[in-house]
Amino acid sequence: MPNTAYLSLGSNIEPEDNLKAAIGMLATLTKLVAVSSVWETKPLGLTHQPNFLNAAAIVETDLSAAQLKQEVINRIEQSVGRVRQVDKNAPRPVDIDLMLFNRQIFQLENRHIPDPEIVERPFIAITLAEIAPNYQHPETGQTLSEIARNFDVKPEEMRLRQDVSQTLTQLKIQ
Repeated sequence: MPNTAYLSLGSNIEPEDNLKAAIGMLATLTKLVAVSSVWETKPLGLTHQPNFLNAAAIVETDLSAAQLKQEVINRIEQSVGRVRQVDKNAPRPVDIDLMLFNRQIFQLENRHIPDPEIVERPFIAITLAEIAPNYQHPETGQTLSEIARNFDVKPEEMRLRQDVSQTLTQLKIQ
């Protein structure tokens, strides 16, 4: 039985092209199950940089979480031109984070899975809730829809980008 991974994607360097490239590679290297709409958000930390485009994806794979990180996520990030900076909030062509893996709780490198940012950042909660509304968070017991509803998002903080979402829709399940 394949593993199911829930990913968060973000980009603020040529984001339309780089998100599309990353999703295309995910579709080649895994079974792409779902892709959320794309949301434009203000940068965190280093605020003097372009806005980010954020999305989420669900993939199925026979790889373990560690293998998925090393063989798929890192490969895609490098292919799109990601260079890790000292400041994790620096501009980047693409950032792909493993948020959830099956219904497991574990440490992967320096990250806790389920990623704590699911309940902290609206652009993660909302995009994941769109594609897996009834997924029950293994630690909080809340569904992703319930978590997403906890955020009071203002249009100037986060706005739907239908124009980019439509181009990613074409890459979805084939």
